[in-house]
Amino acid sequence: MKATYLLSLIIIFFTACKAQPVNTKGTARDTTITAGNSFSELFLDSIKLETFIAAAELTDTAANRLRNFYNSRNYQFAWFTKDGLAEQTRVFLNLHNNYIQLANDSSMGDKHLHEQMNQLSDEDTAVSAANNKITILELQLTGHFFKFVQHAYAGRVNPGELQWHIPRKKVNVMALLDTLIANKGQKTEQWEPVNRQYKLMNKELRRYADIKKAGGWNVIVSGNHKPYNPGDEAILVKQLKQRLATDGRYNTKDTSEAFGIELLAAVKQAQKQYGIKQDGIITAALVKELNVPLEDRIEQLLVNMERMRWMPEEPAGNRIMANIPDFKLHVFEKTKKVFDMDIVVGTDANKTVIFNDILQFIVFSPYWNVPPSIVRKEILPGINRNSNYLANKNMEQTGRENGLPVIRQKPGGENSLGRVKFIFPNSYNIYFHDTPSKSLFDNRNRAFSHGCIRVAHPEKLAQYLLRNQPEWTVDKIDKAMNLNKENWVKLKEPMPVFITYFTAWVDNDGLMNFRNDVYGNDKKLAAHLFEHQ
Repeated sequence: MKATYLLSLIIIFFTACKAQPVNTKGTARDTTITAGNSFSELFLDSIKLETFIAAAELTDTAANRLRNFYNSRNYQFAWFTKDGLAEQTRVFLNLHNNYIQLANDSSMGDKHLHEQMNQLSDEDTAVSAANNKITILELQLTGHFFKFVQHAYAGRVNPGELQWHIPRKKVNVMALLDTLIANKGQKTEQWEPVNRQYKLMNKELRRYADIKKAGGWNVIVSGNHKPYNPGDEAILVKQLKQRLATDGRYNTKDTSEAFGIELLAAVKQAQKQYGIKQDGIITAALVKELNVPLEDRIEQLLVNMERMRWMPEEPAGNRIMANIPDFKLHVFEKTKKVFDMDIVVGTDANKTVIFNDILQFIVFSPYWNVPPSIVRKEILPGINRNSNYLANKNMEQTGRENGLPVIRQKPGGENSLGRVKFIFPNSYNIYFHDTPSKSLFDNRNRAFSHGCIRVAHPEKLAQYLLRNQPEWTVDKIDKAMNLNKENWVKLKEPMPVFITYFTAWVDNDGLMNFRNDVYGNDKKLAAHLFEHQ
């Protein structure tokens, strides 16, 4: 019976790749590892490894990875001992099955494969290195582990294909497997190469999967209803209580149509969850968010977990993170969040770019050098309508370039960049800046700019960035922001900046947050992740 299971598993695992020339350079064989000091008494025959590589027609990358891994351990088995499956093998199979179940990644296997792996993990039959089927399975499991790690911890999709210009996290698959073996599959929480946010999201994914298994949540029949305040009564209020109870946000036994004080706290928490003003009023916007199908929320979680796989395990040092769908800027000192700030980002037609760089300069009372695209589309038509257009806008022409006038707006209160801008030199010409249009921050959806990011409290950001430059007092910063002369200041401590795109995350209070897909990026990534489902 065991031979049947093994043969079936081998057939399923066995995949063919285009043949490539063999590059034999790589990790030297570690002959200090012997049967006396190895974890397993079983050792591979190097000829069998080369036979396996040739038969499977592996690429250079896959072939050399196998060679390097087994050379580094003197061809000691990774998954079996003479007594059968090693402990780390059972742990891997469990991780594999959980990933398949939650991540909906059909490329990692199918139902039959999962069943065979589970059945195999229950067996404790003695094995031998002389058994060629065991040798092939050993090599197949190693190759499959490398693929699993790449998908589960580094990401299945190339972020560059989706205009994500933050460097992708690199995972050392060989080192991970070595560590898994050394720990015998123990301490997997510490072993997994993912950051804390990913782990929190994975926990929420399991919770949402359990809700789905239990039957999902109810739909609130809203129509074009009026807003409901505490003290109101309506069928909708009862339906809302049922919906929040399913999600674990309303835990009282009151299921009446009355909007009581117990529901008020749950409504405010739900508003926070979806980025709605926390006034405790039941609005059509809140009901719309609560009526998003559970399956869609699960997919949204999976899409954002894929993005989180691309990110570093634990970002080091201080940093600024601007999250486009949340319209928020966050300042971190290592793992501690210092403060948040509302931002305005680019419109769908003028999308803010997703990338990272280093904030190096603050420019007080800046000129605004008008981009050629805006000169062509907005300034020239304005000049044609009104010969005093530039003077009225406090602008001036400084020359001509590529057939267009070079226009800049002088420093002052009406300058489109406001009183200060923050420069992290980049090829996208994206930066943070103040704005005279303060009313835009009152909107829930704040995608109004030409691509740069407007910050709600620029003086607060300037004070923080200059906190270790004592000559820049609060009073001096205020005066510099209100001059008619541009003043560049170089930061003694440049600050890393990450401009990201997450529509789902777990906040510091443990609350699962969702935001709208303002640029349609979730939809594009979902097409890559689930196109074969």
